[in-house]
Amino acid sequence: MLMDRIIPTHIAMIMDGNRRWARKRLLPTNVGHSQGAKALEKIAIACQERGVKYLTVYAFSTENWKRSEEEVNYLMKLLAENISDFDKRFENDDVRIRLVGDINGLPKDLQEGILKIEERTKNKTGLTVNVAINYGGRAEIVHAIQKMKDDGIVDITEEAVNRYMYTYDSPDPDLIIRTAGEQRLSGFLIWQSAYSEFYFTDVLWPDFDEKELDKAIDEFNNRKRNFGK
Repeated sequence: MLMDRIIPTHIAMIMDGNRRWARKRLLPTNVGHSQGAKALEKIAIACQERGVKYLTVYAFSTENWKRSEEEVNYLMKLLAENISDFDKRFENDDVRIRLVGDINGLPKDLQEGILKIEERTKNKTGLTVNVAINYGGRAEIVHAIQKMKDDGIVDITEEAVNRYMYTYDSPDPDLIIRTAGEQRLSGFLIWQSAYSEFYFTDVLWPDFDEKELDKAIDEFNNRKRNFGK
């Protein structure tokens, strides 16, 4: 279906709706998060098959620490397990996995797991999966400015700032998808999204599948991107 279509080089996803998916089914919140993790694996495979080169997913924001201690603890455990499982699933594929966010604020086991996977996959050149954990767009900009100050950078240009962002080695997203009916960025890639196309859907994240991804890519192909020209 998409053979004659333009495939976005970089797709970013705000994976929203896990908790609502669980509530609709009278299930514990944790089940929704678990199903959401399975949806991510499917979408990563679908992106790889379609020729997407970069996939950035919003897994845990700096604001998510405000949730209940029980839910946060579960999410940290789930993230550690899922990143490990994700790595094993794509062990023989040309998939690179990177953290996008402040690693220092994460539990030690999660930090160690992320660093291990980043090291193992650093030379892979197929699909790059950026997992945004402990990430906030404003926090990222502040972090970049602070690092520039520490390094004595005085020539402040867009190119210089780009080099200090968490996503320094990824192009800006062509398409940002948000599920579950919300129509805002919630602090996601606010520097990088200046010319991104946005696609919002009412589909809850655990139900977002290959067909829904193709709908978003179809819509992307209907957009005319002028980049200010």
